Amino acid sequence: MASSPPLHLPLLLLLLPILLLFSGAAPTASSSHLLYNEKLTHLHFFFHEIYGGPNASTITVVNPPNTTSYTALGSIGVGENYLREGAELGSKLLGRAHELAVAASLGTPTAYLSLFNFFFTAGEYNGSSISIFGRAVLTEVMDRAIIGGSGKFRMARGYTLSKLVNRTVAGDVIFLVVEYDAYIYHMDD
Repeated sequence: MASSPPLHLPLLLLLLPILLLFSGAAPTASSSHLLYNEKLTHLHFFFHEIYGGPNASTITVVNPPNTTSYTALGSIGVGENYLREGAELGSKLLGRAHELAVAASLGTPTAYLSLFNFFFTAGEYNGSSISIFGRAVLTEVMDRAIIGGSGKFRMARGYTLSKLVNRTVAGDVIFLVVEYDAYIYHMDD
């Protein structure tokens, strides 16, 4: 004589889909890894910064105790710099770079912990932005993460590679030009 299965086994089989749903093991739209088509965009532009003087685009807002050096550990600077099509000062303005930088090293050259929001005001990406975070040392190629974006760069991720291409000192004013390549993965509208 064959034995019948225990009474709780059919009940368990009926409740299994419900248990999986509440345990998070069942696939749902919110747990899917890709909810949209991703697109890769490569941008090439130049960052222009003026430190010091009446037209400064970057200033030091905090100096550590006992120093006035903007490169001393703990110095904090903020800026609204320019994103341009070329390295020349008169080249087409593409947008602005809102910056927060902290001198975060004891050694030389100074390494900065930098956070940027690149906001584009011209062309195809007008009204869009990318946010960049990472370590910056002006004497090296800088490799920083893209950690977000807005507008056409919604849900952005990726990286930037940048390098100093011009440093000019005129009295107490420093002009910097940094060349950027940004590789941005974002939503494909």
